[in-house]
Amino acid sequence: MHLAEFNIGTLKYDWEDPRVADFLNNLDRVYDIARRSPGYVWHLEGDEMEAAQLDPNGPLGGNPRTASTLSVWKDVESLHAFTFNTVHKQFYDRKGEWYDPDQGLRFVMWWVPEGHIPTIKEAIDRFHHLENHGNTDFAFGWDHLPH
Repeated sequence: MHLAEFNIGTLKYDWEDPRVADFLNNLDRVYDIARRSPGYVWHLEGDEMEAAQLDPNGPLGGNPRTASTLSVWKDVESLHAFTFNTVHKQFYDRKGEWYDPDQGLRFVMWWVPEGHIPTIKEAIDRFHHLENHGNTDFAFGWDHLPH
């Protein structure tokens, strides 16, 4: 099994706002590092993700300030290493500059069969499951994993 992850948030400011520029201008850099990271399998690319985020009839609701990522990793260790041991961590630590800290849940993981590419619908369903039921084997956060 591989590990899928989905994170979603609503930016405090519009994408064009200068206060979001450092975040926006480093997305490609962070994604390039992810692609080169051991254990990386796949992520939903920019144009497809943007279309999913902006679709008013889609599962993400069409808010133009939505920022999200959907990716697949070979295992927890690979995702953890990328998240906390690469330049990604520098931006993760600055999330309060770009996102309201009171947004609540913003991240979910789940297991997928090797070769499975999750959809946005699948991701948001897992996200809502975690939100409504807490950690289960169906949808979970970091604190559900053995240390």
